[in-house]
Amino acid sequence: MSFRAQHFAYAKLRSRGTCFSATDSVTHAALTVLSFRAVRYRAFIICLAVLLTARAFAADDEDGQPAPRFRAKTTAGESFNNESIKGKVVLLEFWTSWCQYCHQEEALVEQINKEFADKGLIVLAIDVAESKKTVKKYLEQHPRSCRIVLTEGTNLAAMYQANVYPIYVVIDRDGNIAGEQRGAAGERALRSLLATAGIGVEAEDNQDSDHN
Repeated sequence: MSFRAQHFAYAKLRSRGTCFSATDSVTHAALTVLSFRAVRYRAFIICLAVLLTARAFAADDEDGQPAPRFRAKTTAGESFNNESIKGKVVLLEFWTSWCQYCHQEEALVEQINKEFADKGLIVLAIDVAESKKTVKKYLEQHPRSCRIVLTEGTNLAAMYQANVYPIYVVIDRDGNIAGEQRGAAGERALRSLLATAGIGVEAEDNQDSDHN
């Protein structure tokens, strides 16, 4: 695809309100400048690919490590931290009201919250960088039953570099990071992520046995 075609495709996606990370905007701006420097453009793409690959490996390295010390207060007044979640599995969902992919997976997160609440799962849905008024208005139109946390009520968004949405992080019963997923990938992917912490494993085993 030519640079001109890429430019118009990017503009068209933005007009539809597609969720983008901060790096998408930076990359687009950089490509606009580098379009006049064809030789440097190729070098830029190669460097970007290396950078993203390194970041992916860094995220994988965090799995199994103790979760960073955090605090979180829900809109209902409940407080959570590393000590209070011991013995529980925690699903952190980083979202925004304008993210269409977050909205598409809300029903899935709600279903999982209800399905595993009595099995030791705590779902904390952390809205990132939006006002209380904005979140309240959104939830009036799209009610949720899981625990909602605002940016002002936690330090989690900064800890997990939440700049692309949705992001899912699972913390196991020992307080370690069991897995992380950046971006919406559907039910199978989210359930597989939870399975890394032992949530839903029995159901998956039963399904596998039925197929055998």
